[in-house]
Amino acid sequence: MINEFSKKEAPIQGIAGLGGGVASRLLTIASGAITYIDDVFSTFLYDGNGSARSITNGIDLAGEGGMLWIKARNAAQGHYLFDTERGHAKALLPDDNSGEVNLTNGLAAFESDGYSTNAGSSQTINASSNDYVSWTFRKCPGFFDIVTWTGNGVAGRQIAHSLGSTPGMVIVKRTNGSDNWTVQHRSLGGTKSLYLNLNNSQDTSSSEWNNTTFTSTHFTVGTSGKTNANNDTYVAYIFAHNDGSFGEDSDEAVIKCGAYTGSTTVNLGFEPQWILVKRTGSFSGNWGIFDTMRRFAEINSSNNGAVLEANSNSSESESQHGIGPTSTGFVTNGGTYGTSGQNYIYVAIRRPHKPPSAGTEVFDAQEGVVGNGYAGSPELQGLSIGFPSDMTLGIRKNNSTGVISGGFINNSRLTPATGLLTFSGGAEATSGGGFASYGQAQTDIAVGDYGGINDSGFRGFFYNFRRAPGFFDVVAFTGTASATTVNHNLEAIPELVIIKNRETNNFWSVYVSSLSSPRTKILILSGDDQAGTSAAGTYWGNSDFTSTQISVGGFANTNGNNQGMIAYLFATLPGVSKVGSYSGTGSNIGVDCGFTAGARFVLIKRTDSAGDWYVWDTTRGIVGGNDPYLLLNNDAAQVTNKDYIDPLNSGFTVTSSAIADLNTSGGNYIFLAIA
Repeated sequence: MINEFSKKEAPIQGIAGLGGGVASRLLTIASGAITYIDDVFSTFLYDGNGSARSITNGIDLAGEGGMLWIKARNAAQGHYLFDTERGHAKALLPDDNSGEVNLTNGLAAFESDGYSTNAGSSQTINASSNDYVSWTFRKCPGFFDIVTWTGNGVAGRQIAHSLGSTPGMVIVKRTNGSDNWTVQHRSLGGTKSLYLNLNNSQDTSSSEWNNTTFTSTHFTVGTSGKTNANNDTYVAYIFAHNDGSFGEDSDEAVIKCGAYTGSTTVNLGFEPQWILVKRTGSFSGNWGIFDTMRRFAEINSSNNGAVLEANSNSSESESQHGIGPTSTGFVTNGGTYGTSGQNYIYVAIRRPHKPPSAGTEVFDAQEGVVGNGYAGSPELQGLSIGFPSDMTLGIRKNNSTGVISGGFINNSRLTPATGLLTFSGGAEATSGGGFASYGQAQTDIAVGDYGGINDSGFRGFFYNFRRAPGFFDVVAFTGTASATTVNHNLEAIPELVIIKNRETNNFWSVYVSSLSSPRTKILILSGDDQAGTSAAGTYWGNSDFTSTQISVGGFANTNGNNQGMIAYLFATLPGVSKVGSYSGTGSNIGVDCGFTAGARFVLIKRTDSAGDWYVWDTTRGIVGGNDPYLLLNNDAAQVTNKDYIDPLNSGFTVTSSAIADLNTSGGNYIFLAIA
């Protein structure tokens, strides 16, 4: 690790405190610990219930310390901010200039895996009539820190911090009285201030920051009552910038603080899950907060993102198109947060990227609650998945007969307001919604009536997939109609890639690495065709796939001109997933996936001849007898009286009774299995 570290270029300048990440990275290396953004930041959604409860988000606030920011999404109620330095009972309101308040019916405790709330009819952070979002920032070198002090009125006072690298943004609040929340951002420098509770343009003053910028050990305050009045008390929230201390090799940044102008594409080097944006210069503008759980705006689409504004107690709004994420940053598609010619600052936090250790962390199959029929708004499905789903395949089940039929509807968190049918080449639904809103609760989804999945008398059966390094990724991109590469975050070479043009009637295109000369081959998810052959570059571009990019050609199926595309990427992750192939024998075939407790999900397709796309799961049954199966390329009802697959600890068994689609002598087959 030390040898690997010495080769890095960016951290070297950090020795002099010029913006690199040596200090915190050396701490990480010395401790032998690997820290992921998943360990230090969480966006968590919950429905208020007015009762004492625990919110488990996986962040250790009790042991490590940190800050908790909570806002009611559907009510004109203030933001509430708590931190471990001041104690759980004391709250500050970012949309207000008042000092801290004591809340008797607020936060009960900081926990080792989240936090808990008190009960009470006057609940501010858990009222039964409200939906909430909480953002948790754990103290950690290279990411976030909190400091408190008592002012002395002396200009040039240095406030020490433990960030381990030069901050990107510092927010200061006087806690014992009324004063504006004062913000210094690296893109504006030490002579400029912004105010978190106001939409004002930037202010020039020497009294708040003493005309100084941050260093890797401290920031400096002046004589202003907002930062250092004699005997007043203060708290500072300190955000890092571009510190490469995280990830598998402790060389990845998870937070960046920067600036952009107008409608543009911002390159972060990572895909964000949370973004704070403020217009600067001589123009006013609100502090917009976007995140992937509540819904970003969709790129190449008119579907708006959900925004909350730090300086306002207003409920969540989708009136602005807002910010849309890419695999390497974000786009600003006009509107309030991308006005032509206007300048903006931002803080962006990387999306989760901790590798899973078990299939249960990234895949789930179960039924949702009975719907009342689509009535103009999505119907919430009580799934209790166990993780936030990033891609869902849903199909309806008749409540009275138990028959599952109607074909699968596909939807992703990156395209939440629409739906695609896997058995059709048609464009996505733009009304009614497949799963019209992720983000009503942490592990639930809400569905519209596209495909009849929420008709009265039916309920949903859902496959839920979570994005994770080495297992699965989702990429939404805008096509160019010319051979090009598309960035992804799978962190492995994709072995199975499924792409759909969202805007036109074009078949689902499938790439499989195990096929001979795979970039000249095409499978069709929405059909039963055998693997077709095309000229190199037609569908899959001019270069081999890598751990950071796939290649697409100029056909509308995989790269339509200025059209919205969606790509799903799978790879083999030992002990979690297996993308592979086998040859048919007509006898029982044990397919070894390297698992220890069998496969919970199996997808099989014949490639050398026509054959359907078969799907099994252990929720409906992979047993020693008959096993219900469904087809991705067909809207027929599930078949329940065939024994084509059997359990096997290391994977699954294709039986001798299976038809030629699955097992005939000399036949070639590809599969995806999840442990």
